[in-house]
Amino acid sequence: MFDVAPPPQNPCPSLLSPGDTAMYQEGAYWIRGRTSVDIIKSGGYKISALEVERHLLAHPSIADVAVIGAPDIVWGQKVSAVVELHKSQELSLQTLKKWARESMPSYTIPSELLLVEEIPRNQMGKVDKKQLLKQFYGASESFRL
Repeated sequence: MFDVAPPPQNPCPSLLSPGDTAMYQEGAYWIRGRTSVDIIKSGGYKISALEVERHLLAHPSIADVAVIGAPDIVWGQKVSAVVELHKSQELSLQTLKKWARESMPSYTIPSELLLVEEIPRNQMGKVDKKQLLKQFYGASESFRL
């Protein structure tokens, strides 16, 4: 016997959408927010990882990039760039930040630069950002909640 009724099998589809995070407590759904790896929540800002990637791809040394929201105890998440460089190119975080200040808002500039030989992709050719989070931080997307 339950003290509280179990959650309904099919909640109202107009209330919850794919990508929503919710919990069922005391007979009600509590919507906690969206869980998209392409939205980074850092210090009260909602940052588009795709927009940051677009800006970073304009850097002459960068061949490919994936921007992820790494766990951060102070800001919730921090902007991290996983970068594949063009052959025989070098790039430091300090150099990248100096370059980015010319065209990007300060809160969108990566605070961490992770250099890789090749950005891993799934069988469909897409970057698996959840896998990158696990690989570099041992965390999953659900950390942010």
